[in-house]
This record gives sequence, C-alpha cells and structure tokens, in this order.
Amino acid sequence: MQVLAVDGIKLFLPETYDVVWSAIILVIIAVFFYKFFLPKLQSVFDERTAKIEGGIAKADKAQQDAAEAKKKYEAQLNTARVEASKIRDDARAEASHIIADARSRAETDAAQIATNAQRSIASQQQQALVKLKGEVGTLATALAGKILGAKLEDDAVQSHMLDQMIDGMDSGDKK
Repeated sequence: MQVLAVDGIKLFLPETYDVVWSAIILVIIAVFFYKFFLPKLQSVFDERTAKIEGGIAKADKAQQDAAEAKKKYEAQLNTARVEASKIRDDARAEASHIIADARSRAETDAAQIATNAQRSIASQQQQALVKLKGEVGTLATALAGKILGAKLEDDAVQSHMLDQMIDGMDSGDKK
C-alpha cells in the first residue's frame, strides 16, 4: 500500500520538465510584465496621483483664497458699519443744529413781527388820537358857532338846538 500511496502523490506532482518550462514561461511573462506593462501602469498611477495632488493643492488654494476673501469682506463690512454709524451720528447732529437754527430764526422773526405790530398799533393809535382831536375841535367850533348864532332865551329853543346838533353829528358819522 505504500507503493500506491507514493504513486498517488506523484499523480498530483508535475513532471520536472513541466515545472522547468512553466518556470521559463513564467519568467518571460514576468519580464514582459515588468518591462512593458508595469511602467505604463506606473505612469498612469503617477499621473493620477499628480492630478489628485494638484486637485488637492487647488482646493487648498481655493479654500485659502475664500478665507482671505471672507476676511476682506468682513473687514469691509465692519468699516461700512462704522461709517454708517458715523453718518447717522453726523446727520442727527446736523438735524439738531438745523432745528436749533430754525427755532432761533423763528423766535427772532416772531419777536420782530411782535415789535412791528406794537409799532403799528402805537402809530394807528396816535393817528386815531390826532384825528379824534381834529374832529372834536371841529365839533366844538361848530357847536360854539351855533350857540352864539342863536338866541338861548327859551328852554324849548335850547332843547331844539341840542336835538339838531345831535342829529347833525349822527348824520356826520353816517357820511
């Protein structure tokens, strides 16, 4: 049984010449693979690696540019906010100044108008007094002429004369 067992194992082992020729073919294929296929494969891998690294570098550069742009934008935004605040404060101060000026001018104009009105009233009052004195003088003269021109002997005549004078004054007022 031993012989059959050794022969049974030999069934699974190839002959020496098969091993040699298989080894020679394997070496030829390995040399062909190493000389022609492997360099092309390696160049494709290197190219892809370079593209990936370049893409990563571009992405990093883009990210840095974006960060710088964001910082610049935030700085401009802060500057704009400060300027807007300053403009608002300046506008409020100018508005207060304009209101104060307008109020001052209005008070000055009101005082001037009041002064002019008082002068006008005083002037009109003076004119009325002068006119009144003139009319009183005219009436006194007319009254004295009527009194002296008429005989004042009787109470009825005096009463009649006063009624005529009053009627004359009333008709003079209506003119």
